[in-house]
Order: sequence, then structure tokens, then C-alpha cells
Amino acid sequence: MGVKLEVFRRELWPPEKEGQRQELEEFKERIRKQREEKLLRAARQGS
Repeated sequence: MGVKLEVFRRELWPPEKEGQRQELEEFKERIRKQREEKLLRAARQGS
């Protein structure tokens, strides 16, 4: 599964688009952190 996904990502993001891919990865990471923080706050308030 993992290998197939990596091949798919290579096709989706050829080397010349590496900068764009990096930006997208950073964006997704920010969103994920925000979501985690929101969940943590909700959990603290709920307890």
C-alpha cells in the first residue's frame, strides 16, 4: 500500500513542482496541528 502511494505521489508531483508540494505539506501540517489543538481544548473543557 505504502509503496503504491509513494509512486502515485511521484507522478502527481514531478520534481519541478517540488516547491509547491512542500508548501502543500506545510499547509496540511498547520491544519492538522490546529485541529489537534482544537480537539485538546474541547477535551479539557469537557472533563
